[in-house]
Amino acid sequence: MPPATTRSEPHPRPRLSRPQKVAEAIKQWVMDEGWQPGHRLPSETDLMARFGMAKGTIREAIRLLEAQGLVKSRTGPGGGVFVHQVSEDRAAALLGNYVYFAHPSIDDIYQLRAALEPELAASLAGKLSAAQLAHLEKVVAESAPPAEMTEGARHAASLRFHVELSAFSENPLLRFFVRFLAELLSEVTVARGLHSDTNPELWQSGLTYQTRLIEALREGQPAQARAVMEAHMATAQGLMRRQEAAVTRRFLSDRAR
Repeated sequence: MPPATTRSEPHPRPRLSRPQKVAEAIKQWVMDEGWQPGHRLPSETDLMARFGMAKGTIREAIRLLEAQGLVKSRTGPGGGVFVHQVSEDRAAALLGNYVYFAHPSIDDIYQLRAALEPELAASLAGKLSAAQLAHLEKVVAESAPPAEMTEGARHAASLRFHVELSAFSENPLLRFFVRFLAELLSEVTVARGLHSDTNPELWQSGLTYQTRLIEALREGQPAQARAVMEAHMATAQGLMRRQEAAVTRRFLSDRAR
């Protein structure tokens, strides 16, 4: 009889190095214990004893976790290695590294915006305070282009409205991805039309949608807010196509502190 064989996985997992195994074990330990940001990990000596690994392996494991943003080291009195929460800025920069090599198109980005932003708008209808609505109105007013502003600068100013709107969401994932997509368009979009003189007609289109949206939010009309944002996204995507917009190969800025 032929020797017995086992079916291999279609995509076998790569073997982990010792530091990687320790890093994964520490992550599991954090989850099992429910440790929160700011919790101090055991000392290096204690980690060596717990995992039966040499000092160099433990230090490399900690460096791997620091690179992932999951722990932070502090020196001096009261120092050590602490559980750390990845900031939105750092998460956006890391995701931007993926996007750099994924080569998304403008249509790829707008497919996500068209799915997310109308839901964001509907979820905020009737829930914003007078101060929050006034802030959005101020952002719209500040996006008005002076005569010397290029269309690219106006485009970035207009996208700020969407970043500020997303900040009011109670859904952390919706807030993060709406902000990420807006900043992605602001930082890495290039188009021949976006470097010409400002087109008042194009600016007026965005202004009209954003003004109508604020009114729907103020009046507590989720269906209207969703419809306005859907129209806004469709119009914006069409304008980007006509201006031959494309995503340039550029890393996002890492503003993490």
